[in-house]
Amino acid sequence: MSMVLTLMPLAGCGDRREDVPVAATQDRALRSELEQQERIGLAHPQAHAQALAQLEASSPFGSAERLEAISQRAALLAQLRDRPGHEAAVESLKAWPEASPMRRQVPLALMLARAQWLKANGELGAGVRLLGSGLGELDVHGADPVLLWRATLLLGYLQSDYGEVDASVENGLKALEQARALGSAWRTATTETTLAFAYFRSQQFDQAQRIAQEALVAAQQDPDPVLMYQVHTMRGIVHSVDEDQRLTQQAREQALQYAREAQAPGLQALALGNLADFELRRDHFARALTLAEQSMALARDAHDISTEILARHNIGIAKIGLRRLDEGKRDVLQAITMDAQREAGSNAADSWLELGTYLEKVDDIAGAVDAYHRGRQFQDTVLRDVTRKTVLEAQARFEDQQRQLEIRLLNQDNHLKAEQIRNRDLQLKLWAEVGGCVLVSGALLALAYRRIRRTNAALAQTNESLRVQSERDPLTGLANRRHFQQIVAHRVERGEGLRGSLFLIDIDHFKRINDQWGHAAGDSVLIEVARRLRSVLREQDLVVRWGGEEFLILVKSEDTEDARQLGQRLLDQIGDMPVDHGPLRIPISASIGFASFPIAPRDLTPSWERAIDLADTAMYMAKAHGRNKAYGIAAMRCEDLEALQALAGRLESAWHQGQVELVSLLGPTQGERA
Repeated sequence: MSMVLTLMPLAGCGDRREDVPVAATQDRALRSELEQQERIGLAHPQAHAQALAQLEASSPFGSAERLEAISQRAALLAQLRDRPGHEAAVESLKAWPEASPMRRQVPLALMLARAQWLKANGELGAGVRLLGSGLGELDVHGADPVLLWRATLLLGYLQSDYGEVDASVENGLKALEQARALGSAWRTATTETTLAFAYFRSQQFDQAQRIAQEALVAAQQDPDPVLMYQVHTMRGIVHSVDEDQRLTQQAREQALQYAREAQAPGLQALALGNLADFELRRDHFARALTLAEQSMALARDAHDISTEILARHNIGIAKIGLRRLDEGKRDVLQAITMDAQREAGSNAADSWLELGTYLEKVDDIAGAVDAYHRGRQFQDTVLRDVTRKTVLEAQARFEDQQRQLEIRLLNQDNHLKAEQIRNRDLQLKLWAEVGGCVLVSGALLALAYRRIRRTNAALAQTNESLRVQSERDPLTGLANRRHFQQIVAHRVERGEGLRGSLFLIDIDHFKRINDQWGHAAGDSVLIEVARRLRSVLREQDLVVRWGGEEFLILVKSEDTEDARQLGQRLLDQIGDMPVDHGPLRIPISASIGFASFPIAPRDLTPSWERAIDLADTAMYMAKAHGRNKAYGIAAMRCEDLEALQALAGRLESAWHQGQVELVSLLGPTQGERA
């Protein structure tokens, strides 16, 4: 697992608007020194906190410079997890003189300082809530533009780690607009690295790479070692999905070089951790272990908990690769526990899934299935939805929100037009009463009413069209997750339980398809798979693009034999022929998990969420056992739903112990798979 340390700009005030009074005795040299501290302070937090204390003492009482120095120092003390020092800085902000023109900026500076403390101490959820509610209530027109930029950027950074990926992208875009308005190249570059990471987490790899390149261009306009370290670290991350890994390696080595140039142990620790991750991906486990252990030592010296967690995770994965399974699992699970304690939900979920991948490589199939499933369950908790959500569908949800916004705007426009029509209606009635004996008035009235009816019909049709569009995946034309959730909600309202067979389908090695042939080829595969699924199913069956390369199917039949036959047809239809993309013929296959409900032999009917989890676990078993397979749950020998859920949590071992009956299906073979 690799990670980016976004050197969040520290709390402070700068780039004053003309309407903010500035003391006539403002010291430009002092302001320049404060900005330099802002840029590189986190590289040497202890030394720079002391320097800021001296700058604070030399700043005029009640001035913008003093507020800047105190708030920057508060952020550095948070980084050092120096509670007494941080609280003293916060008290200094609270005691700000009422008569000072800067008094109105103190609430935002306080909020930022508190959020920095929460971030440094792993309380990501609290930080998201603090900044989210605080910025929502803030009068942005009266706020200092630099403080507002910093708070928006920090919120986006916290949301990315917390698992709110779509909101992270949204706030990253806001912060980028604010940074560009400030006209500062280094602030723009800093913002773009955070935004690139948010795009990367939302699986928008092309966007992430484009923004990272823009960050490099901006940083080169006003470079320093810390900024260049930050940008190259991000370039290494966003290009980690490339087929050719030379750029990733070069970027990570450049990041380490700049960290050493900055003489910053904390940055060196993270750069070594990211290099360890690179070596893990190449299966150079001994080299990765050495780098990760070096990273761990530096991270502890720098009191950097997030980098320490990264190092511990990579140490564990390296040990697993070296067949030291018990040691490796223990280290990875400790790292996951630490991430969970600090509410770093995205990191914890990614760690589970990466653990599953490496356990699969060393043939620990039961452990891999359990890790895959725990990772997906963790994503359920983190992303808080009525059914499971994954990072892979973050962009789909973001686009869906945009469509909903369009619908709301159109509805507002429709309401306005309807009001205008009602006013015209009243006018027409008045005209009719005044000129009731005039035939021409009657003709005009009839014409107006016909136009009103046509307008209302057109508006209703447009609204319905937009509603349908919001429940359809724009790429494949299939129903999307929102549509499925609406169906489930209606059935729950009517008191209907789950009856039928549920299938979860995942295209094998889809990331490799995107990396090898490009995202346009990946889109062609998704479109063709959707067509093949529809060709197998009946009109009354529901097929949904579940997110990323996953599809969900719900059919009415409850018979396990019918489900087995359909599972085999789905495998055959998906994997029998390559997908044509221009001159390319891309071989594909899928892994499928399915179950029929109620579940034999006790006719148990779990909730929709638990049913999807069951199919999901079966699907990951298919992946862990070699892919191009389907596993179906035919029976679970348990007395009640509580026991069923317990078996679902250890499906692989329960199968081997005879407590679960599974159907195993094999897909068609091709010459060489993607």
